[in-house]
Amino acid sequence: MPKTTIDAAGPAALTLLLGLWGIRRENSMWRDEAATWQVAHRTVPEIWHLLDRIDVVHGLYYLFMHGVFALFGDSLLALRLPSVLAMACATALVTLLGARLADRCTGLAAGLAFALLPAVQQYAQEGRPYSLVAACAALACWLLAAAVDSPDAGHWVAYSMAVLTGALLNWFSLLVLFAHAVTIALARPPRATVLRWAVASSAAVIGTVPLVMASKAQSGQVAWIPPINRSTLLGLLLTLLAGALCAWLAHPKGDHCTPRGARLPLTAIALPLLALPPLSLLAVSLAHPVYLTRYILFSHLGLALLIGAACRALALRLRTPPRRLIVAVMALAFLGLLPVELSLRSAAGRVDDVLSTAENVAAVREAGDVVLYIPAARRDTALVSPADFTGIRDLALVRGPLQSGTLNGVEGTPEQIAEAMLAVQHRIVVVSDESAPSAITERDRAKQRVLQAHFVRRSETDERGRQVTVYERRHSRRDEPGPPDVRPSLPGRGAPALHGPSS
Repeated sequence: MPKTTIDAAGPAALTLLLGLWGIRRENSMWRDEAATWQVAHRTVPEIWHLLDRIDVVHGLYYLFMHGVFALFGDSLLALRLPSVLAMACATALVTLLGARLADRCTGLAAGLAFALLPAVQQYAQEGRPYSLVAACAALACWLLAAAVDSPDAGHWVAYSMAVLTGALLNWFSLLVLFAHAVTIALARPPRATVLRWAVASSAAVIGTVPLVMASKAQSGQVAWIPPINRSTLLGLLLTLLAGALCAWLAHPKGDHCTPRGARLPLTAIALPLLALPPLSLLAVSLAHPVYLTRYILFSHLGLALLIGAACRALALRLRTPPRRLIVAVMALAFLGLLPVELSLRSAAGRVDDVLSTAENVAAVREAGDVVLYIPAARRDTALVSPADFTGIRDLALVRGPLQSGTLNGVEGTPEQIAEAMLAVQHRIVVVSDESAPSAITERDRAKQRVLQAHFVRRSETDERGRQVTVYERRHSRRDEPGPPDVRPSLPGRGAPALHGPSS
């Protein structure tokens, strides 16, 4: 077995262990994972029915997870394990790429650094496609380096397939081609190599066009993404500065960064990969907000490579055995990041938790209760845990998710919802976002108007990013609104998660 392959096993194993550590996240599931859970349980025709209306951008991933659940059953482990394994593969590829572009020590440091990055640990434990996209991007980068070094056309075919697969999982990953275009320009390979890259890239783009066009028709599903704010800009700026500092420390013009026989300098791949995808998405977001870190998670591959090169260069400067220094630096990084790592593995590490919300509903429900969701997307808690809603009628729903080909079903008109609420003589259980329920549609505003005019809050539970409120019909003037009975979190549960949007 080649020594570089043995080196790759260490960082990959670390990623696997970190991914398995606390993978259940205190038995929690956040709203985006709830969408994966729901769709993966549908039949293939039902999934196609959904994709015709919404979430076509995640279609391949949903079909993949449908197969995973069919083979291994449904559990939080089955939901997240594919992401853990994909991130471990990405780590191994980063290690191999660093070794190919520089040396084994650089590759080892790059792989370990990638495994320890907080964003990598976060998305390695989520039932969403972003880890798989990162693995495809890592494979594409390795194949690009191999194809430039070798005249074998098979590398270019594999490169095109890797880019295409990543794009079919999330077509924002096509931004990797911008980075690779700059890499090719900086490396100045023979004209034949440039043409082969152009053909391979074009084939991947052409293969993605149908998905891009279909998702354009569903652009409303990302309308919730907020404009770029200062914290986002600051986080991106700090990441880019860290990468630039590592590139400076590594002295990319030195012999230790580009071994004899390699045609691509490490920084020629790493710097464009780190900077261009997020900056491109940022530029697009100035006109139409679409910037989310998870959409360009694969850009962290470039940061890991630069950290690896900086560690190797630092060892040479200090005249210290490189592996000893690398292990020491990574151990210190692990300890320094331990509070973040623990937070990511808690239920509070995500925006909300649909499972604890369902338990709270089960704890307060009574015979004859009905339920409302503000907004309607909070219905996901019942769709994931239907047993906790047994006997509670969904007051606003007129067509279920399967029949309507939607994630959360179709609600009646504002007038129909108001009329149904006025017919309730007992209690309404409302599931909403934590703190102030958001009413962004006329249906939700109608729900809130009737609640305020004809019902009194009797109890309220805020936990893990969501709120469960019990309203009772007001039958006389004495039933004026008063302070609700705020129920504490049940023992053993985590603190409430910070409120935020979904995707």
